[in-house]
Amino acid sequence: MDHLTTSMKSGAPLFGATSTPTGIKFLYRLQPAVAEHYADHPAVIGWQIDNEFGDRCYCPVCAQDFRDWLRHRYGSLDDLNEKWGTTFWSHVYTDWDQIPVPLTTGRSPNPGLALDFYRFSSDSYVAYQQMQMDILREKCPDHLITHNFMGFKYDQINYFDLAQDLDFVSWDNYQRTQWGMQADVDPSHVALAADTMRGLKCQNFWVMEQQAGSGGWEVVSVTPRPGELRLWAYQSIAHGADAIVFFRWRTARFGTEQYWHGLLDHGGRPGRRYDEIKRMGAEIRKAGEQISGATVKPAVAMILSYDSRFAFQIQSNNPQFDYLDHFHQFYRALYHRHVPIDIVAPTADLSTYKLVVAPALHLVSDAVAENLKRFVRAGGVLVLTIRTGVKDEANAVVNMPLPGLLAELCGVEVEEYDSLGIDMQNQLFTLPELASGFPVSVNTWCDVLKRNGADVVATYAQDYYAGKPAITLNRFGQGQVVYVGALGDFRLHEALAGWLLNLAGVRPILTALGGVEVAERWQGNQRLLFVLNHTEQKQEITLDGRFADLLDGSGTLEGTVTVPPRDILVLLEKGRD
Repeated sequence: MDHLTTSMKSGAPLFGATSTPTGIKFLYRLQPAVAEHYADHPAVIGWQIDNEFGDRCYCPVCAQDFRDWLRHRYGSLDDLNEKWGTTFWSHVYTDWDQIPVPLTTGRSPNPGLALDFYRFSSDSYVAYQQMQMDILREKCPDHLITHNFMGFKYDQINYFDLAQDLDFVSWDNYQRTQWGMQADVDPSHVALAADTMRGLKCQNFWVMEQQAGSGGWEVVSVTPRPGELRLWAYQSIAHGADAIVFFRWRTARFGTEQYWHGLLDHGGRPGRRYDEIKRMGAEIRKAGEQISGATVKPAVAMILSYDSRFAFQIQSNNPQFDYLDHFHQFYRALYHRHVPIDIVAPTADLSTYKLVVAPALHLVSDAVAENLKRFVRAGGVLVLTIRTGVKDEANAVVNMPLPGLLAELCGVEVEEYDSLGIDMQNQLFTLPELASGFPVSVNTWCDVLKRNGADVVATYAQDYYAGKPAITLNRFGQGQVVYVGALGDFRLHEALAGWLLNLAGVRPILTALGGVEVAERWQGNQRLLFVLNHTEQKQEITLDGRFADLLDGSGTLEGTVTVPPRDILVLLEKGRD
């Protein structure tokens, strides 16, 4: 049942309560039987649990489970009422059975209730997965266990929690589907998704469904252009994939996914797509052993907070604000600078990084605040942005100046904020090294900052807060904190990326033109360099050493090399200049 109380009928996958008594009963009948049957089969090495865990369910069974989850979390109604602030609109609960799930009504739900329901829904999938894992661990203790995730954009499950007990993460990588009919594909989106999947367990991942053709159910997507399937697969490998499984082999004649194309069309004859992947297969036979297990070693991390994502789903703060887009704009600017990036949880160990960016870290706990302070105190550069530190763990607004628990760290207070209308904008005056000679426009949101020790990097040029700080830099311990109090266009992110990397002492892997992606993996002390040309024109790139070409074995490459359109170089470093 969805939030509109629409009951989903049987016959479609990916939707339903994970804790119905009937479903659990059949799980415990089916799963052990299947596990025992294949436990010793020589062709079975592991299990993919279920498929693309999905949507929230609001049915009566889930409603009761939600109340049980709340009992365990809060212990008493008094504590729940206090944390949620239920005195507002006279919603004080005197019995657990009074607590609803956040169905769509004439008014918005209590933010504390809604966030806890989103957490409960995520935890339900984690528990459902754990039931299946427990059976498999008992029956097949030597088998690997994974689940196929859905990349960065899927935002109804806390993927850090879901990944925790799996042997490795896998995910489904599609760039051309019926849900995106644009001619151009932005490779930074898939790079972000892959880096997120690697960051969930800070280890390499598999791609369980790599695109093999047009993707669509009712509508046939734009056909992948010649070279794209191979290019996209190598992009996954460049970001940490240790296995690529193409979906599917032959296009299905029946069912909803009749137009979800495989390597072979409905007629079953090899064609262009088949030949492209056949070529890749031959390459991997030569180079796979040197690539497999090689790791990515970023000096830059971005903090992804699922609590903050959930909170912005409940209250966007401004109809133009999109947390995922805000996150992606910072990632994209760093990606264009050709630096490896980890995507990590707010409580992750940050000690190996030089630069950490935490976009719109809306909910901040004491533990998260201390983790960030520890990183900066030890010499790291931290970037915080608008709407940071606004909420506590119960999704209540903090009763202190923003950015709340991080105000001392930032050396600023948010004096007030301006939520801009769709036809409103402002301009920034910035330091020369940041402005890069062009005016910087900002929109959607402006934090008007008050310095408490921080230096001013940029000020507002217009409106009643003209001259007030918009971006600041504070020294804390051995490190520095940049607070970006305005939401700008991509040019602002580009300027910030270059300045921040210099500030943190992070160098790009190589310098390359737009449309060329550069990545690296490390096999011990040996560097593997990946150069991916996402454009339709040949591109040149200057190498920083001597390299062996692992794909065609053409000998040593150095200096300026040419990469054909939609093509790839996979190089093993032999020596530095």
